[in-house]
Amino acid sequence: MFSRLSDKLQEVFKDLRGHGRISEQNVADALREVRMALLEADVHFRVAKEFVARVKDKALGEEVLRSVTPGQQIVKIFQDELTSLLGGDASPLNLANPGRILMVGLNGAGKTTSSAKLARWLKTQGKAPLLIACDLQRPAAIQQLATLGEQIGVRVFQPKPDKKDVLEVSREAAVWCEQEGGNVQIYDTAGRQEIDEALVEELRRLKDALAPQEVLLVCDAATGQQAVSVAEHFHNALGLTGIVLTKLDGDARGGAALSLREVTKQPIKFAGVGEKIDQFEPFYPERLAGRILGMGDVVSLVEKAAEAITEEDARRMEEKMRTASFDLNDFLHQFKLLRRMGPLENVLGMLPGMDKLKDSSIDERQLKRVEAIVLSMTPKERARPDILNARRRQRVARGSGSTVSEVNNLLLRFNQMRKMMKKAGQMKKLMAQARRAGIPGLS
Repeated sequence: MFSRLSDKLQEVFKDLRGHGRISEQNVADALREVRMALLEADVHFRVAKEFVARVKDKALGEEVLRSVTPGQQIVKIFQDELTSLLGGDASPLNLANPGRILMVGLNGAGKTTSSAKLARWLKTQGKAPLLIACDLQRPAAIQQLATLGEQIGVRVFQPKPDKKDVLEVSREAAVWCEQEGGNVQIYDTAGRQEIDEALVEELRRLKDALAPQEVLLVCDAATGQQAVSVAEHFHNALGLTGIVLTKLDGDARGGAALSLREVTKQPIKFAGVGEKIDQFEPFYPERLAGRILGMGDVVSLVEKAAEAITEEDARRMEEKMRTASFDLNDFLHQFKLLRRMGPLENVLGMLPGMDKLKDSSIDERQLKRVEAIVLSMTPKERARPDILNARRRQRVARGSGSTVSEVNNLLLRFNQMRKMMKKAGQMKKLMAQARRAGIPGLS
């Protein structure tokens, strides 16, 4: 996501940082490049124009141009304005008991999936969500929501197949919700290929009947300028309270994310960052601004690690490193823990500077091949890799559909990693002994 825009902006800022002194002409040239980069990323032309104007006003201030590091100052201004454009601080959901959330949007944007993803996320926050199927237009929508609800362990209200009146369905759902006792109700509504008056009127009536605290527009990030037009129409008709951006992982341009907040004045509250049910997260403007500018997002990385890795896993790993007893069983376990954090390319993208490494893209097929090689070994071989002689390596290669050369390369890298761990463990042990001995500076 944002890869093209990120690359272009980092080129511009690299040039700015290269100047010892910066003139108004340098700033004007840089901002012209920035504006073109925003437009190429499918940012709305009005948003791009106003954004660049705000940056220019601040960047041409005397304090900036005469500062010791004017290039760095301008990058900081740009980051602040980009964060502001994306919505400033993260905006939480308003969930007065019982909280009602109306999910709206066009067909194909991902309303039904996002409804289930939101329900799952709310469960992780200690809420008791309920899903209500109000899409009476798309035949498979009700069954899809029921299937997703079963996967995440959330109860789903399913109207009878002959129901055509969404208000009647909402009244029946209200009785059902009272019986179920959940504290957040998520209503998945009907969409169309494009906005029409019949859709808008149906949603207006449903909103009036439910009086939801949240009306969330589910928008496909890859649709660019169309997403902005859709958001304007829905906001004018319904009064949106927030936006859910889907497919944010697959759009190299990302212009919709930079335009929607400015056009609707409503916050982007959540983002879908993959197809899996758990690839859904709160939207943090400051963190995304950091990613776009190549500064990484270490906070999100730590949060993902905390979700995926238990204290017991961390303690066990530390013990293995300290005693230099790390084997291929541990390697396989750590490999699975890392993949639990999401696509590895996304994980690496959260590390500052990793986007600058052109060869840092991760081939998921290659990772699966590595996993297959390790799984083709016996438990004894994984525990004692040194017993993998030529004949055993040939068997592992055949079993994993790889070559002996690939098996050899994996074992070589593993041994190198184990040596590094052994040195780290020895150094830690020496430091502990030095502290106990009372060596100055180490106590």
